[in-house]
Amino acid sequence: MATTDGEQREASEVFQAVARHLNCLNDDSKFTRRKALVAIQQEAQNKRLSSGPLQEVFAELLRPLLRCLTDPMEKCRELAIQIISHCVGNVPRPEEALPYLIPAVTQRLGNPEIVEPSEELRLALAELLTLLVEVCGKKLVPYLDDMVRILQRTISDPFPEVKKESCKCASYYAQSIPEHFHMQSESLIKPLMQAISHQHSKVRLAVIQTTGAVIQHGNGKSMDDVLSHLAQRLFDDAPQVRQAVTIVIGDWLLNLRDRYSYFHKLIPLLLSSSTDEIPEIRKLAQSYWEKIGLQWEKENEEDLKDKLDFSVLPPSPYPTGVSRPGLGCRELIFRNLSKILPAISHDITDWVIATRIKASQLLAVLLLHAEDHTTQHMELILSTLYRSCLDEEQSVVHSSVQSAEMIGNFVNPEVFLKLNLTTLQKSPLASHLMVLAAFIRGSTRDRLKPHLSQIASVLSRPEICQGSEKVLYAEQLLCCIQSLIHICHGDCEDISLHCMKILITILARPASEQLGEKVQEVLMSLASVQGLPDLLDLYRRHIQQLLEWASSNHQQWTSYSIERVMFEVVITESGPVIGENLHLLIPTLRTCLQPTQEPQMRLKLFTMFSKLLAKAKETVNSQQQFHGYSETVVKDILVPNLKWHAGRTAGAIRTIAVSCLWVLLQSEVLSEQEVFQVQEVVLPQVIATLEEDSKTSRLVSCRIIQSFLKVCEQRLDPDTLNKIYPELLKRLDDASDEVRVAAAKTLSVWFKCINNDYDRTTYKSHLEFLYHGLLVHLDDPDNGIQATVLELLKEASFVYPSLLVQEIEAVRHKHRTPAYCDQLLQHIQEFKSHDNQSGAS
Repeated sequence: MATTDGEQREASEVFQAVARHLNCLNDDSKFTRRKALVAIQQEAQNKRLSSGPLQEVFAELLRPLLRCLTDPMEKCRELAIQIISHCVGNVPRPEEALPYLIPAVTQRLGNPEIVEPSEELRLALAELLTLLVEVCGKKLVPYLDDMVRILQRTISDPFPEVKKESCKCASYYAQSIPEHFHMQSESLIKPLMQAISHQHSKVRLAVIQTTGAVIQHGNGKSMDDVLSHLAQRLFDDAPQVRQAVTIVIGDWLLNLRDRYSYFHKLIPLLLSSSTDEIPEIRKLAQSYWEKIGLQWEKENEEDLKDKLDFSVLPPSPYPTGVSRPGLGCRELIFRNLSKILPAISHDITDWVIATRIKASQLLAVLLLHAEDHTTQHMELILSTLYRSCLDEEQSVVHSSVQSAEMIGNFVNPEVFLKLNLTTLQKSPLASHLMVLAAFIRGSTRDRLKPHLSQIASVLSRPEICQGSEKVLYAEQLLCCIQSLIHICHGDCEDISLHCMKILITILARPASEQLGEKVQEVLMSLASVQGLPDLLDLYRRHIQQLLEWASSNHQQWTSYSIERVMFEVVITESGPVIGENLHLLIPTLRTCLQPTQEPQMRLKLFTMFSKLLAKAKETVNSQQQFHGYSETVVKDILVPNLKWHAGRTAGAIRTIAVSCLWVLLQSEVLSEQEVFQVQEVVLPQVIATLEEDSKTSRLVSCRIIQSFLKVCEQRLDPDTLNKIYPELLKRLDDASDEVRVAAAKTLSVWFKCINNDYDRTTYKSHLEFLYHGLLVHLDDPDNGIQATVLELLKEASFVYPSLLVQEIEAVRHKHRTPAYCDQLLQHIQEFKSHDNQSGAS
């Protein structure tokens, strides 16, 4: 546009005013140069000066001002940049300055080494460059190489503000000349990616936004160079950075020219944002995803015609708490899933926790979209879940379980079970069971019913239900049964026995201490879905099969046999029900408790058996049938284990065996006649145990002999009685006072067993020996023992009073305290007097 005479005159006046100042720009004095630049700035920024005359003035000022960009004085360079920036922003034709301005800026900013030392001035030059892009636009096409060279350096500038301004400039430039920018866009990718992890979040934000523009208007070949960096920014601590990534990825998926080629790479990044911890970012990602799906629907309307015309209902069951994605979104996943899954499978085991979490969350989102199309990718998905379900990070495990439940929603059980159960049988792992349990929870009763028997049969196999001793494995095995009962309800009646076997196996494992309550709850549920009022009815229904199953190999049991523990669990948990099945229990115990069997195993079985006998009325004798097996128990089980064998374990077995015998006698299961019938076999062995090292054995043996003597009172022959008392007399010298007292009380009962068959004259020596031994303990250091023995001798005096008097008089003078002897003599005298009076009357 031609200038008017007035504008030319105005421009001439301004130029004349600054002409003298231009000459000063070459002065050696920096103060002179600065003063001149200040004066020029005032004239150039004169508000009365219109744009036309300023254009003319700027043309004259430009080259002198550009020379000032290399002035040694920082203030002079600053003023020159300010004047140039003002003119560029206000003249009508700023592009006329480009042939001079661009080379000058390139010289200051575009070299490999920093030429402009001042950070503030590099920022001012970068702002000037941004201004040039804004006002010149497409006129900058011829300077593409110089512009990119400058931006390469300034984006890598150490000053964060320069980085941000350069990113802004690069974005504007890419948008201004998209037809030409693509030729050099790749040159900016490297510096951008170097700056994308800068410590300042605002720099990272600017770099991400610029990357979006550079790729959008540049060369798509650079996509692979930036995606991994953008993916890392999804883990950024700054929400605004993650939001920027979401916006960039969303815009690419909507607007990138060749976006179809990159769907499989971009979609996972956008969907990862849909699980972000910040609600705003999640909503943003979901909004973009809905738009992308709708756009894709419109672009592929012909291909989707049938699906659009005949809207398919959601699969049933459908995951709760989520909305079904649109058709376009689902189709995008269907068509790209095979390309996305391998990367997720790799990332889900990455060493970085955050990566594993994102990958597991993304997998759940993808499966929600894939629906029944998941079937064709089952092998890869399952192998991925088997690994991720064992992750130490609980959020990874949670998302993986969620994915497995979705598989249950969408995949036919026949397909899933064929893969899962085959893998489980090859190498049982907790993750295999975890995925199975989740699948069952996601499926339905009707779909699972035809497969219940198969599932339960496989799980109940020894190699599966005994596959590991780890707590996690047992927990997941329990979860499988719990899930089956929860989903299939009454249908579980057909697999009730299998479920019982599995649950009993769990109780038999070392992990049962932590799982006991949970197993009991599942057992109650199993009983409830079958309409049974309590657990006892459940055990009653299966007790015979369970006992036969647990004891099938009892001849080979050792202390390490899991079958033995399962057998014990069935017996102890079934309570009174075991009393109905003694025909299965006793023969097994008789075989396993023979002295030829492993000692440790016998010890454990005896411990269990003693607990049963202690509550006989509530267990083995609940049906009043135990007496029919009492002789077998005593003669074939207990007596053989009372025989002496060397070793500490053998001693422990004798102790537990004699304890079982004592509990049996105390339980009142045996009648007096049954006790009498076994005394000939039992008493010799029990008498022998009076010499055991174990205090418990000696004490219990005394009590057992006492019990036998009470039952067999007046029916024992003299020879049997004479075999008993010497061993009891020895126990009065026992190290344990408790044993001594028990022995004394047993001897008291022994004297009551003497009947008319016990001839005093014939067996005088026995009585003499016995009286003499007891009188020794009448002078015992322990007052309690003295009192006990005194009472014993008072009761024993009626057997042979005159003989006892002789023995007392023979030892009285030796006693430290003859008072007890005197009391005993007085008692005998009173007894004789009373006896004489009774005879006279």
